[in-house]
Amino acid sequence: MHHLRLDAVDCTLLIACAPGASPFLLYWGPKLGEHISGEEVERLSLRQGMHGVADVSLPLSLAMEAGLGHPMVQGLAAHRAGKDWGSLFRVAKVVTGSHSGKIVCRDEQTRLGLEYNFDLEPDSGVLRIASTLTNYGAAPLDLNEMATACLELPQSMTDIIGFTGRWTQEFGRERITRTSGSYVRENRSGRTSHFSYPALLLATADTNESAGEVYGLHLAWSGNHRLRVDTLTDGRLIASLGALLFPGEIRLAPGESYASPEIIGAYSDRGFSGLSRKFHQHVRSRLLRPEMRAKPRPVHYNTWEAVYFDHDTDKLKQLATKAADIGVERFVLDDGWFGARRNDLAGLGDWVVSEAVYPEGLGPLVDHVTGLGMEMGIWFEPEMVNPDSDLYRAHPDWVLGAEGVDQVPFRTQYVLDISRKEVADYLFDRIDAVLRDHDIRYIKWDMNRDLSHPGGLDGAVRAVAQVHALYALLDRVRSAHPQVEIESCSSGGARADMGVLAHSDRVWTSDSNDALDRQNIQRGASFFLPPEILGCHVGPAHCHVTGRRISMAMRAATALTGHMGLELNLLTEREADLAQLKSAIALHKRHRTLLHDGEIYRLDTAPQHLASGIVARDKSEALFSFCYMTGDQHVLPGRLQFAGLDPVRSYHLSLIWPDGWQAVKAPSLIEKLDLSGAGAVFSGAALIQAGMQLPHAQPETCLLFHLKVA
Repeated sequence: MHHLRLDAVDCTLLIACAPGASPFLLYWGPKLGEHISGEEVERLSLRQGMHGVADVSLPLSLAMEAGLGHPMVQGLAAHRAGKDWGSLFRVAKVVTGSHSGKIVCRDEQTRLGLEYNFDLEPDSGVLRIASTLTNYGAAPLDLNEMATACLELPQSMTDIIGFTGRWTQEFGRERITRTSGSYVRENRSGRTSHFSYPALLLATADTNESAGEVYGLHLAWSGNHRLRVDTLTDGRLIASLGALLFPGEIRLAPGESYASPEIIGAYSDRGFSGLSRKFHQHVRSRLLRPEMRAKPRPVHYNTWEAVYFDHDTDKLKQLATKAADIGVERFVLDDGWFGARRNDLAGLGDWVVSEAVYPEGLGPLVDHVTGLGMEMGIWFEPEMVNPDSDLYRAHPDWVLGAEGVDQVPFRTQYVLDISRKEVADYLFDRIDAVLRDHDIRYIKWDMNRDLSHPGGLDGAVRAVAQVHALYALLDRVRSAHPQVEIESCSSGGARADMGVLAHSDRVWTSDSNDALDRQNIQRGASFFLPPEILGCHVGPAHCHVTGRRISMAMRAATALTGHMGLELNLLTEREADLAQLKSAIALHKRHRTLLHDGEIYRLDTAPQHLASGIVARDKSEALFSFCYMTGDQHVLPGRLQFAGLDPVRSYHLSLIWPDGWQAVKAPSLIEKLDLSGAGAVFSGAALIQAGMQLPHAQPETCLLFHLKVA
């Protein structure tokens, strides 16, 4: 076999894998006819040498190893005491399945094996790639660098979209025009990070939300990573993703292997939203637990911004009662319930209910919450320890660090080496005890600092081992308590990747509950993650992160379209705002099935607006959000052209949020068509092609439109 061919509903993957040759990506794009052979595509791809460079066009490979002799790109670097560095991998065996394939390569000179596994999901077209390096030699091998795969993509992909940000500003997008040389994003924080999300897009210059070609690549890994896009001097384009390795971190003894993190990739010729629909389908069908997918996502209340560390059982019971009254279905007790944790300076690691704060234990609060018909949830930060804690005083050797180097000050806490069995066992025992003793169905699993010096007790780097230990500990908790859902939180959205999602049920998108920030943050997250796993909360009117004051109508509309939650003091909110919030929760529940199972259609708008919709898979229903972020230089905005509808059917159109909304200067189209009342019916084609004239609205207004087949 000279080619591995995998076909999905709308795309084809071709890997050249002739025995004795280097394997490389030959084609990945629109579906090829069955009559088109790999040999035909490869013949059309023949390249010549040129003056001033090698006399022949140097071959590419999935590894881009040193033995190829390429002067610009290196995807794998390994050696044995400075020797055996020039590996050149040749295909030894190819195994095919219905929608998967395995390519086994060997280098007999350096005694290394390299295996690639490909899986192309037939229904979504999502591509999964994993690779494993094995040391068959008689001496240890030091692995310095290994991309999971190096993929040649079409040169027409001129634009790179990277994902960046900071604390409270996650999932920002940067679109640049590809140039010669290298585009590189690196993360050494030991977690997914706020500033370098492990994913990138490559698109044509004219690709937008609804049209154009785009490739998306996501590294399913919650640790250090390197993303590269290299434009070679001969014009070829190579994208590569992999874990970023510290010096000496991966040393393979004879017979040992290193397995790379998976690349999750997809191709779309229907724009960025078309690509996102593929990733959402992958997360829903391959990562999330079926039993949790089948359960409606409970409306969530978190105590943090209501009480911070000021825990009082009576006050918490009052909050729970108020939350249940307005429709909340899950009550989560945040930081401050354990040990000496009266502030963020002490207590991390001592996961025992504080007798000083809860003299009767957590039982009375849990019973009150469950008695109101809500689930109970609780906060942990298992991977961390405060120097001022019983755990650290007993086991100062359990923390990660670097010999002779002071700890980097970071939130007054250190990182535990959870790759050590005794540390993982201690943490599991503490978490298990709390879950066994109480009817708790949810964990907010937080992680609030970087791994600045990820060295173990033996001096070796433990960054990769730490990530694998995290996954193992999460799985151990879920196995012991399968009814418990786990949220991945890391100072907000610093650990919200597809690696951790294989071991958890929800992600906390950001520590900013400012609705304007959240509009952008949630939009960025939606490029890869479906709305039902994005924690989207209604915060206080005055946001402590930004200092802005935002209306309840805007806050509620922003949270309503994801996994809706609340994080504000219900005992001090104005009654009018509470009534509006209760109405928003009821609205969310009415449309929850659509929101959490439909397909996303983000819309291209003017910069001062944001718009997106969720459309039922059978096109029978849709909900679109249009947000006026800032002021507009024009008297009236443009038209809202709905996407994803069935053009041959008619839809009943209505404005469902805010309740009874009227334009600043009535009558607008909203009043004339009675969209806030009885609504009106239009053809899908008219709604798509002509669109609806939008009314003038004040900045920080979000309108929600519902469409249902008439």
